[in-house]
Amino acid sequence: MVKPLHYLTRLANVFTKPAAALFLRIAAGWTLCPSRRTLTNVYRLGDPQCTTNVEATPYFFRDGKWEFSELWKIHAQLLVSRLIPDDEVLTLTLDDTTHHKTGPRIEGARTCRDAVRSTRNKTVYCWALQFLPLCLLVQPPWGGEPLSIPLNVRLNRKAAEGEASISLTEHAEAMIRELAEWFPDKRFRLVADGAYASLAGRNLPRTEIISRLRADAAIYDLPPARRPGQRGRPAGKGKRLPTPADMAKRVRKWQRVETTERGKTRERLVYTRRVIWARVSKTPIRLVISRDPEGKEKDDFFFFTGMEDSPARVVGDFADRWSVEDTFRNVKQFLGAEEPQSWRRAGPERAGGFSYLMYGAIWLDRIDREGQTVARLDRPWYGHKTAVSFQDALADVRTRLWEDRINDSSASIDDLAKIQKMLIEAVAWAS
Repeated sequence: MVKPLHYLTRLANVFTKPAAALFLRIAAGWTLCPSRRTLTNVYRLGDPQCTTNVEATPYFFRDGKWEFSELWKIHAQLLVSRLIPDDEVLTLTLDDTTHHKTGPRIEGARTCRDAVRSTRNKTVYCWALQFLPLCLLVQPPWGGEPLSIPLNVRLNRKAAEGEASISLTEHAEAMIRELAEWFPDKRFRLVADGAYASLAGRNLPRTEIISRLRADAAIYDLPPARRPGQRGRPAGKGKRLPTPADMAKRVRKWQRVETTERGKTRERLVYTRRVIWARVSKTPIRLVISRDPEGKEKDDFFFFTGMEDSPARVVGDFADRWSVEDTFRNVKQFLGAEEPQSWRRAGPERAGGFSYLMYGAIWLDRIDREGQTVARLDRPWYGHKTAVSFQDALADVRTRLWEDRINDSSASIDDLAKIQKMLIEAVAWAS
């Protein structure tokens, strides 16, 4: 029988032998912990025999001599080789999120806009770690909504005094260029919201961008062809066009298409046109206007830097971008991304990033077991449910970890008593 989370042993090559053993124990403890994932609680569940000092876990994150970038590189290569065919474009999703913290001396924390509590007329700020995950969009074998599995994660730190600050867009650009080095033979399709639209003008290697276009954007027609003997620099754009919102009101010939949005088939009316949006790129982009045939939803405006893809695919891919929000919810609610109490040096960044790594490991483990008998949460009132939730995947891994631990460790009555005590404590402290 394949051991749970067996693929993490491939990542252990980044560490020294003692650190690799500690890494695997922390991963098991992080998965099994049913209460707040403070590093001491992770230690209790990951190393029940207390074979290492309790201080080893916080030291691993705070001062361990290892590089997260190397860990992400191996993780990304394993995910892509397992989930994506060789000739397929990698579809990526991107967004930022905040891990709320308290206390003024948390390394890397900063004042951030709270997207959940902010409204159109009021901006709410919070003290938090601001993470930017770059995820791989995966269509799971059981169907339904796609998954966004992190391939790389950056922490947007507050710039030190005298240093230039790095924007979220610059972090995103750096991660995509890094990914292009890891996969020199792959092409990428990046789906991001309007905050990252300017990536379209950064000449990213082998990367096409799908993003939202402002309804009031200043867009222009393509530059006219040069006349014979015409002097001067070629025009960068043509005449000013109506805004996308005004253009949608004037369109009379819509194309009816069938889209796949978050696992469901829908009908849309679309209109496309090549335009120049000088604010983000000097090269032509493809404007896509999407309309609900029933008129219940507002028009959506997207752009795509490639020219060959169908408008239905553009609309569907942008709808699938919502899966990155599911990733944020699952990582925070079920893997306790905001809970580790690590304050100094690399600790906060590594502890926060570790939860995204575990999220990918748990989903990959569940995908590998598709078609086998697996543990699922028994919910009779969801009799129609066919898709697998992250809670199902987590429950399956936890079940196998406990079975593996009991079968391999219960050599005597004393060991069984220790395991029973640990299980009772785990349930008692579950939140």
